[in-house]
Amino acid sequence: MAFGVSTISAQEPSTTIKRVPVQAASTMDGHEMFTHYCAVCHGNDAKGTGPAAGALKKTPADLTQIARRAGGKFPEVHVQRIIQGDDVVGAHGSRDMPIWGELFKSLRGKEDSQLRVTALMRYIDSIQAQ
Repeated sequence: MAFGVSTISAQEPSTTIKRVPVQAASTMDGHEMFTHYCAVCHGNDAKGTGPAAGALKKTPADLTQIARRAGGKFPEVHVQRIIQGDDVVGAHGSRDMPIWGELFKSLRGKEDSQLRVTALMRYIDSIQAQ
């Protein structure tokens, strides 16, 4: 299941995350897919500031700093493997992030899944801080 949009109420001191079945984005554009699948946790700015971030055990990663943390070169294969669920970052503890590769495969199959993962990775590469 994918993360749904969280809601925040003035009477509620905390944010809750509603899990909903994954829906296929109608596009293969990396930015639009990021908005559809990732922004709820990572934020529209990709800095870990999405509306659901406060309900997670660990703050979502600032995706604009991946290349800087990797010594200045964006690690394409590693990022794809994280999105697909093949690599788990040990410092994260449990994996709150959905394993998009498996969810994408459940929608349209392996080839479509790889295209979506690649488009997301390329978008994340394009937003790296200079």
